[in-house]
Amino acid sequence: MCEPRYFDVRYTINPWMSGDVPVDPARALAQWQGLVETYRSLGHTVETIEPLPGLPDMVFAANGAVVVDGRVLGSRFHAVERRPETPAFEAWFKAAGFDVREPEFVCEGEGDLVPAGRVLLAGTGFRTVPAAHQEAQEYLGIPVVSLHLTDPYFYHLDTALFVLDDGRETNEANVAYYPEAFSPGSREALERLYPEAVIATREDALAFGLNSVSDGKNVVVPHGATDLTARLTERGYQPVPVDVSEFHKAGGSVKCCTQEVRTV
Repeated sequence: MCEPRYFDVRYTINPWMSGDVPVDPARALAQWQGLVETYRSLGHTVETIEPLPGLPDMVFAANGAVVVDGRVLGSRFHAVERRPETPAFEAWFKAAGFDVREPEFVCEGEGDLVPAGRVLLAGTGFRTVPAAHQEAQEYLGIPVVSLHLTDPYFYHLDTALFVLDDGRETNEANVAYYPEAFSPGSREALERLYPEAVIATREDALAFGLNSVSDGKNVVVPHGATDLTARLTERGYQPVPVDVSEFHKAGGSVKCCTQEVRTV
């Protein structure tokens, strides 16, 4: 994770960003610290990368890379404003002992590459390009399922879908998603892959409810996604609502702030 020391909305690269809504730095920091403490209270280890001045979106650490079985595929950002983040994330992983592959094509880390058990769900349509999906499969050695995003409010896959259970214990992964964020063919693919998926309403999706993080039991979810929270409870999950609304002003939430380091 990356402290929001320099977090702000200084440019517009998605529909959520608007200079008309100022950021409250103190509130952003308090919300981020609350998210860190939530993870730690659930037994997770949180490590941080040093934020750099002039990079207000670096707080969205999920976009910096994707890690599968200790292999790190870095990022090549679509927006020029975010490209200076890439060397910082690459340096962090190398210092931690990982080998890092820098992608040849536009690829925005866990924003569009979502490990889901035996497959890698890969979004395209607004940021990550299809060629990066093939590159990820060749490097990470995991089958890729390409999904086409069609609604600009859900510009990254992790704003429209998250993994509830990676299937390591049950051998069957499951997800929650908002169908209308996807093309018809992608919706059909998701229906076939995940017949037991939790389906979110547009209201919960717009509340960033699908930008959540699950450990298979506990689901850290934005507090405004009330219907989704109820559905998760019905399915036997333990929702853990948090307020990270300050980050919604830049189009991010819980998952965007969270890079998951999968070593095994």
